Amino acid sequence: MPAPERARDWLALILAPGLGARRARRLEQHFGGPLGWLEADRSALRACGLNDETISALRQPDPGRLEACLAWLEPAHHALITLDDECYPPLLRQIDDPPPALFAAGDPGLLVSPQIAIVGSRGASRGGLDHAHDFAATLARAGFVVTSGLAAGIDARAHEGCLQAGGRTVAVVGTGPDRVYPARNKALAQRIVEQGVIISPFPPGTEVRPGNFPARNRIISGASLGTLVVEAGLRSGSLITARLASEQGREVFAIPGSIHNPLARGCHALIRQGARLVETGDEIIEALAPLAAELAGTLRALLTPPTSEQLDNPATAPHVDNDPDYERLLDAIGYDPSPVDLIIQRSELTTAQVSSMLLIMELDGRVVAHPGGRYSRST
Repeated sequence: MPAPERARDWLALILAPGLGARRARRLEQHFGGPLGWLEADRSALRACGLNDETISALRQPDPGRLEACLAWLEPAHHALITLDDECYPPLLRQIDDPPPALFAAGDPGLLVSPQIAIVGSRGASRGGLDHAHDFAATLARAGFVVTSGLAAGIDARAHEGCLQAGGRTVAVVGTGPDRVYPARNKALAQRIVEQGVIISPFPPGTEVRPGNFPARNRIISGASLGTLVVEAGLRSGSLITARLASEQGREVFAIPGSIHNPLARGCHALIRQGARLVETGDEIIEALAPLAAELAGTLRALLTPPTSEQLDNPATAPHVDNDPDYERLLDAIGYDPSPVDLIIQRSELTTAQVSSMLLIMELDGRVVAHPGGRYSRST
């Protein structure tokens, strides 16, 4: 989360009309950082393709919208997760033109855990809804965070299945983080804030707009190791999410159905195009476990791990023995494999601390890494 004095600069970037993720990325690359434009003059900004309206908005954001955003960020469970934040989804950061920041309500630490997206039709069949629930529950019990879009039908049922299994879920919305669409999912949204996190690239106050949902779908697929399409017609928006996942180099899974069910035709089309046909959640776990372990390793490398010289030199190596933080972390891990976000919650340490300390203890033989980004104490 940015410091208070930097929050206004990030919000100016987000609120500027006509900017968008692509131009924000261009600014970052041109000026050597996401806020490098602050020191640039108008001519330099024009050279990056910005018009006078956008430049003026960067320099002097709309005061009403700016103050509304700052007011929304005041509660402790609300946050602005910026590109340079340790909680920004690591896989999302790797896609072309990632959103410069995300508004989050709930636990933003979940965003660094291995995620699997579950999407499908809003008007799903009874069987499709049951599949979404059961697959989500299985994946949640394996330590994956289940990500979806809080829409009616498959999305809502996937969130519910995950929560009922005691898992953690991410809802990516196409409105501002203060809006719930559809309204009937208001109670579900509250549960997600309490047991997961709702994120949006759109500022508070943003209403439902059809043009916002492609950006939402891009985040769902981009933040996840893979995308499961449960049930979808040939013109379903879920096929767009699946296509984006494929373009982003992610795994795509599809559940087959009856040839007489029009909501199975989208899944069958994906399978013909190369998506993995799956009949159980365990098949997805088996396919994604190596990628989840690789992601966990990447995170440990990114979040300020010790150098090899430090580990080899007793004088500079971190002292695990008799360190109260390490003892606290070991107590939080336990002997049953636990996902990193649960370990963070139990230990009350920061994401960066836990990730770095897990690496040290794994190298020291005190903890064991398991598929799905889970850890246990060594016996």
